[in-house]
Formats: sequence, C-alpha cells, structure tokens
Amino acid sequence: MNTTPPEVASKLAEYHQEHLLQWWDTLSDEQQDSLVGQIESVDFEMIQKVWQESKNPPATAGSDVNRVDQAAAPKSVVLQPASAVEEAQWKQAAEVGAQRLADGKVAVITVAGGQGSRLGFAHPKGMFPIGPISSRSLFQVFAEQILARKRRHGGDLPWLIMTSAATHSETIEFFEQHDFWGLDRETVAFFQQGSMPAVDASSGRVLMSAADTLCLSPDGHGGLVMALKSSGLLDRMASEGVEDFFYHQVDNPTVIMCDPSLVGLHALNNSQLTTCVVKKLRPMERMGVLVDIGDHVEIIEYSELDEEQAAREDASGQWIFWAGNTAIHMFSLAFLEQLTSGGGQLALHVAEKAVDHIDAMGKLTEPSELNANKFERFIFDALPLATTALIVEGNREREFNPVKNAQGNDSPVTSREALSRIGREWLAAAGHTLQETVTVEISPLTALDADELVGSLADGSITVSSLIGPPAAS
Repeated sequence: MNTTPPEVASKLAEYHQEHLLQWWDTLSDEQQDSLVGQIESVDFEMIQKVWQESKNPPATAGSDVNRVDQAAAPKSVVLQPASAVEEAQWKQAAEVGAQRLADGKVAVITVAGGQGSRLGFAHPKGMFPIGPISSRSLFQVFAEQILARKRRHGGDLPWLIMTSAATHSETIEFFEQHDFWGLDRETVAFFQQGSMPAVDASSGRVLMSAADTLCLSPDGHGGLVMALKSSGLLDRMASEGVEDFFYHQVDNPTVIMCDPSLVGLHALNNSQLTTCVVKKLRPMERMGVLVDIGDHVEIIEYSELDEEQAAREDASGQWIFWAGNTAIHMFSLAFLEQLTSGGGQLALHVAEKAVDHIDAMGKLTEPSELNANKFERFIFDALPLATTALIVEGNREREFNPVKNAQGNDSPVTSREALSRIGREWLAAAGHTLQETVTVEISPLTALDADELVGSLADGSITVSSLIGPPAAS
C-alpha cells in the first residue's frame, strides 16, 4: 500500500479537492497509481478559474447580444463559380491544389472521438455502416478516398485520426480487422484528444465515477491542437514536409477529401485557416454560421440566435447569418504551431450536464437534472486568432450530407440517399439516366468524380450494372 504522495495532497488541498483521496486506503497499488496519474493530468487552477467565471461572468461576458448585433455577412467569401471567369479561377486553384497533393504538402485530419449513441450504435461513429448498397463504414469511405487521391496525384497523404478514450482502442482494432483498406499502415496515425474533469455545478468539486476514477470527458474538437502537439505529430508532419492539414469530422460521408480546389484556394490566398461553408436551408437551421465581427471572422452558434435575429437581412436582402459551418477546414501547420505556443490554448467553454457520479458514501448517483459542469474547447475559436482567414462556399448537395440524427434531417436515411443521388448524377453525366428510386453506390476507388466515372464507363473498365443494386439493410 502506497502512502499519499505529499505533492498530490498539497495540490488538492490548495484547490479544495481533498475528497478525491477519500478512498485512498481502500485502493490497490495499481488503482492508487491510476488515480494519481489522473489527478496529475488536471490543471486545477484553470478549472477553478473557468468554473468561477461561469458563476460570476465578467462584465464583458454579457456582450452576446451585442456580438449578434455587430455581426455582418462575411465579405471575403469565394463563392461557387457562376461565370466563365470564376470557373477559370476555380480550375486554376484545383491545379495548384493537385500539385500540392503531388508534392506531399497536405495531410488529413479526421476527428473521430464520438460514439454513435445518438444513432443507436454502440461503437465509434466512424464504424457506422453508411454505404447504400455495400454498408461500407464511414471509415472505409474515407480510407478509399485517401487511397484514390494518392493514386491520382501521387505523393504522400498522411491520415491523422483523432480518437477519444471511449473510441481509441476499438477504432484501431477496426482498422486492423480491415487491413486499413489497402492503405500503408505507416501513413495512418491515431492520437487521442485530451480529457477534462466534470465538476459539481454548485461547489466546483471534481466528480468521481468510482473510488479510483475521476469523471472525465473529451475536451472537445478544439482539443485537437494540443493533442497534435503532445502526440508529436505536429513535429513529425513538419519533418515530413507537410505544410497544410485538411480537417473534417467523421460524420459526413460526402466530404470531398482534400478537394484540390479547396487546397489550392487555401494556398493561393496564403490562408492560415480556411473554412468551407454552405448556404443554410432556413434561418433556424441548427448550424453555426460564419460572420464578420469587426476585423475578424467568427462563428455564431445557432443557439445564440432567436428567430428574428436568424432571419435578419442586410441592405441587399441577403440573410446575414447564411454561411453555415460544415466543419471542413484547411489549417496551415505554422498556424497550429502558433496556437500551441505561449499559452495559446483555445478557450474552455462550460456546459451544464447531468453527470452520473458517486456520492460521499461511495454510492452511485444518477441525477435526473443538470448537476455538473463539463469543459470543452471548440476548434472554430481559432478563427478570430487567424491573421488571414478564408471562407469558401461549398456545394451543399454534393459535399455536406452528415449523419447526426437517428431520424429526420441529417440521418442515415438522408445521408445514404445523398450518396445514391450523387451516383445517379454522375451516371447521368455519362449518359445513363436512372429513376430516382434506383440505388447507386460508387466507391471512391471506382471514381472520385463524374469525369473519372465517364472515362471508366467509356473504356469499359466498369459497367453501370456493377454500380446499382438494392438498398443495404438499415
């Protein structure tokens, strides 16, 4: 049995967290070591500061309404091409992007820390079956896109996958079971986002889920920055000549992985952070929106807007809050390194949650009401920190069809139908028009775009019949 490390006891006493050692003498040596490791990983000073500010917000924190009032539709947006000149500009950008991919200047970051619980799927969300015919998983769709990109452009294209404590082991096992879908294992790296403790909302005391375990949860997609640094991947990518990262979240199977146009526009504009946006379908759609506030680009969350504000128009009759965030970004490596230096971590946000925990008697408590504060970072908080930030309008129907809800909008049904619709559109471009009821699935290894499919059908390397079939079982 170990004695309590004096430095740990002193640290806990300073921040009134002595209860974390309440069951110390009942723990095994292994459990004690685990608990000490968890305690040592917590920045109690920062947690206490953020928690106290959430209870007594500084005077400036009441400026959310002013922030909404100050917001203007973003001025510097590269819109979808609508003229021959704009088409030529996008083509030039695509050529630049293709060359950067060929030169190995780009890596992919997939944020995959979430589980599919909202979909009734008790596994990492990236394992969710999404292929309309094959039921191939989200991870397989992305892996095949990356492999197809490497085959088309040449050059290395490292794939960095951010997991969480809840998804890490199962994600790696899933990749190994499928032999990484043909990718070189050395080009795929898994790294875990950090964790933050949950605290009692009224006292600020860290909650425990067991006598040797703190209540920990992932620190949000904004934890990416420090996780890349602490894992050594930022340094590794720099040594391998990577200069930019294509970032996306795991729930969108129609993302155009490393879209050469986006890569090229990012490079041509010397952007530190480029964001792909799409036009919202309705003012109150649940999407964060990019806006100009003063000299900076920022995101306003849908929860910050009421119906009247969300529908506000500018002098031209355009919605001010139109530019929906797709969570598709390009980051320069230099900018991410800048964010990790000099205490430049992204801000912590506080969320009220109902968190199961053990009480002072060691009994599990399952509250039905909000009882705790969780802390997380948002990657879009990097936007106002960028000296040069670019906004690019994407093609919504083509590249933004996420799987977020079990039913209704942005569900597996709508996402699979989008994949099938895109396939039918590509076949129509090749002269094969199908009814809307026909299910189509085109692997990225078969074609990355309509032009490639047209060529493959013309030379007989694939047939239309190989691309259609009955819908996969849900």
